[in-house]
Amino acid sequence: MLKSILSGEDCAACRFCCSFRRKSLWETPLFDKATKEILEKKYPQAKFKKAGKESFTVDLLHLYKSDDSEEEAACPFLSESGCVLSKDEKPFDCSIWPLRATKIEGKVKVMLENTCPAINRQPIENVENLVKSGLSKKIISYAEKNPDMLKDFQDGFVILG
Repeated sequence: MLKSILSGEDCAACRFCCSFRRKSLWETPLFDKATKEILEKKYPQAKFKKAGKESFTVDLLHLYKSDDSEEEAACPFLSESGCVLSKDEKPFDCSIWPLRATKIEGKVKVMLENTCPAINRQPIENVENLVKSGLSKKIISYAEKNPDMLKDFQDGFVILG
């Protein structure tokens, strides 16, 4: 969804969004039950855990080698050539990252997580214009139907819509 401002090459070279520090496990993407069941059969090495009322996330705890909160573990669906998931299998969270949905004062809002190296090279106006061009409505609509995806607001995040 962000291809109009981010190149696939930038994302493929970085892969920052596909690895998770122990302290950032709240960022792991969410899967619905049907997708989780398909992926468990297709990728038996991937482990899942309940992440909300109707969602699951990848369980990465067994991949960490220490208790260091900064240690990173890669998504089990990341290969040398990128994400192995099809468009239908890829979580919505992944397709909108580094944008996130949060609830502020009872309303769902779109926020920008400022840790994406590629997005940080873009003028903020480009990101704001993309969000205003209809992406905000799509994210908010999805989040209202899938409230498990709402992330807690974090200091440093920018509210865009």
